[in-house]
Amino acid sequence: MTEALIVIDVQNDFCPGGALAVPDGDTIVPLINGMLDRYPVRVLTQDWHPADHASFASQHDGKAPFEMAEMPYGPQVLWPDHCVQGSEGAAFHPDLDVDAAHMVIRKGYRRGIDSYSAFFENDHTTPTGLEGYLKTHGVTAVRLVGLATDFCVNYSAVDAARLGFDVTVDLAASRAIDLDGSLTTSLDGMKDAGVKLIGSP
Repeated sequence: MTEALIVIDVQNDFCPGGALAVPDGDTIVPLINGMLDRYPVRVLTQDWHPADHASFASQHDGKAPFEMAEMPYGPQVLWPDHCVQGSEGAAFHPDLDVDAAHMVIRKGYRRGIDSYSAFFENDHTTPTGLEGYLKTHGVTAVRLVGLATDFCVNYSAVDAARLGFDVTVDLAASRAIDLDGSLTTSLDGMKDAGVKLIGSP
C-alpha cells in the first residue's frame, strides 16, 4: 500500500495573527515536519484566492464574515478576506518544511467558487487534479493533516474516501475553527464516510 501525506492549508492567514486564524494552528507545524519524510508521496495544499473572491464577505453588500450566502453551487459561509494570491497571508507558515513536498495544489483561485477540498471545488464536480496525480503515483491510501479539521481537512477526507482511497485523518496534527458546532458535525460526517480518525487535538 502506497500512502500519501496531504498537508492542508498550513498558511499564515490560518495561523495565530492571520486573517482567519485557527486557534493553535501553528502548533501542528513541528508535528507535520516530523511526518513528511515518512511518506513516499507528499502534497501540500494552498488556499489561493483572487482579491475579489466571491466567498469573501467584503464582496457582498450588507453581509458580515461568517454569515451565509446562497451561491449557484449551494450555501456558502462568507469569510473574512484571506489567502489573497501573492500576499504574506497566503504564504505557507515560515517554519513548515515546504521543500519536502513533491507537489503543491493551489485551490480557490476561481473567483466564483470556493474550494475547501483538495480534490474538488465546492460544486463537488470541478477537479483540482490531485486524484490523477495520486493515482499515477500508485497511491491507494492518504493521511490528512492541517487546517482546518472541520472545513478543508473534512471536505478533503470525505472526497478522498468517495474516490476510493483508504483515508486517515490525524487529529493531533490538525486544528479546527469549530464554527457553531462544525467540528462535531464534521467528525461524525467523516466517520460515516469511512474515514479513520486517529489522535486527538
